[in-house]
Amino acid sequence: MTDSFAKAARDAVEASDNTEQLRLITAMLQAQQLTQPQPCQHQAPAKSRDFNYGKWLAIGAIAVAIAVCVALAAVAIAVAIACATVCLLIVWSVWRDVRKHL
Repeated sequence: MTDSFAKAARDAVEASDNTEQLRLITAMLQAQQLTQPQPCQHQAPAKSRDFNYGKWLAIGAIAVAIAVCVALAAVAIAVAIACATVCLLIVWSVWRDVRKHL
């Protein structure tokens, strides 16, 4: 029994020495951290995204739609003018024939 008490006492003394050593090591590390210059932790400002792709894609899509509508309207107007010209030529021809027979 006395051997086990002696061994336990030695282990307790050794553990207390280890605890003291750990405290000293921790204190030294903290002192080193305080004395060393701290690295700058400023973050670079985020690059502002001035160019909005979505907005310009929407504007482009609207411009294309308007251009297609204008082109279709121009074709419709051209067809209407051609039809009116043909109608007028037919009416004029009929009028000339009617005047000859009167």
